Amino acid sequence: MNGVCSAIVAPLLSWYDQGHRDLPWRTRPTPYRVWISEIMLQQTRVEAVRGYFERWMQSLPDVHALAAADEAVYMKLWEGLGYYSRVRNLHRAAVEVCEKYGGELPADYGHLLALPGIGDYTAGAIASIAFGLPVPAVDGNVLRVAARLDNDFTPITDPKYKKLTRERFAAIMPTDRPGDFNQSLMELGATTCLPNGAPLCSDCPVQHLCLGYHHGNAAQLPVRAAKKMRRAENRTVLLIRYGTLIGIRRRPDSGLLAGLWELPALEGALSPDAVRQALGVRGWQMEKLLSLHPAKHIFTHVEWRMTGYYVELAEPPAELTFVTPSALREEYALPSAFRPFLSVLEDEE
Repeated sequence: MNGVCSAIVAPLLSWYDQGHRDLPWRTRPTPYRVWISEIMLQQTRVEAVRGYFERWMQSLPDVHALAAADEAVYMKLWEGLGYYSRVRNLHRAAVEVCEKYGGELPADYGHLLALPGIGDYTAGAIASIAFGLPVPAVDGNVLRVAARLDNDFTPITDPKYKKLTRERFAAIMPTDRPGDFNQSLMELGATTCLPNGAPLCSDCPVQHLCLGYHHGNAAQLPVRAAKKMRRAENRTVLLIRYGTLIGIRRRPDSGLLAGLWELPALEGALSPDAVRQALGVRGWQMEKLLSLHPAKHIFTHVEWRMTGYYVELAEPPAELTFVTPSALREEYALPSAFRPFLSVLEDEE
């Protein structure tokens, strides 16, 4: 019998022991460190997370520190990782862990799953890696590995397929090393059983058990359901200056980038004359208007196509908050979508 079966356990663990990646959260896998790393790693490259993780641990080393932290602190530490609802859920969950569990994450899969922002995969990762509980942790990497092992053309985006995959890995989970087994699967998907038709089958420790390889289908798997078209939005972003200060504002409390700071923006791709007219209607007294390089930013379901302008005002409008460039860098969480327009500030330094 090939595919996802107990025969994969020993070769995977042996391969993992011989040379897995040296990652900071693996050296000391406490529940808190595993939790923070897994949330950061969602839809983010490992190399990009290293620095964020280390800075986070220096500032917020445990659950109590996170629960007590001001929003500005944890939002700034998260700046650039995107999906800001995740960091808000981290804080909410930390408060709940302090209130219910004395500041220690619970060693129970169901209780972990009930915390804000923790789903099946993250609960499984924490339970198995930090607490040694025999619970699978099935993410996109693991779903891809399973589809290739089984030569299965079921779309991995099908919730039924994910549920079945969890059940199959739960049935072969080694009770003495569940965390290492889950990490070996993650490692295989991240370093060898690569996405986008590029598996390194000759380097795979379970090639001899892989039905996708033997049938010549590994590069075509996994199958994904067709994605919905991402809508495009045109926006005109303004880098507002009053003297040496920069004008920013908070976004609405709901929707995309909810509650974060942003550079002011207008709908549409506006010409210089249209910007002058729009700001004049607001009563803003403009002294200078210069074009900036356009930029775009891709979110999950929307793409921003941004026209940019540098604007100097004679008076600071009350609806904006004006801060120094250093404060903007060090204290305010500004989504990475706006960062291309800050390059003019770097030129001044």
